[in-house]
Amino acid sequence: MNTLAYAGPGPWILFFPLVWAAVIVTVVTVVRRRRFGWGRPGGPAGFGGPGASAVDEQSPIALLGHRFAAGEIDEDEYWRRLTVLEEQFGRRPSEDKRRRA
Repeated sequence: MNTLAYAGPGPWILFFPLVWAAVIVTVVTVVRRRRFGWGRPGGPAGFGGPGASAVDEQSPIALLGHRFAAGEIDEDEYWRRLTVLEEQFGRRPSEDKRRRA
């Protein structure tokens, strides 16, 4: 005969709600990243979204950046052409670009 009384589920009962909370947080995070595009160009501001100038790989500004990185043009030529492109596309050059020494 078993003389031990049933003491309940014990401390392990707290483990299962934590597992379910982790699963729910993971699913919500994945859905939000896919739906709102966080971490990709075109996502919310602060994550490469409309507030942060997201640039398409085939845009003239991106191609100019690639040419500068490849060493085809020097820094002065890059900034001069970038200013023209930003004016053409309706963007204002940022303050730190104008203040470069």
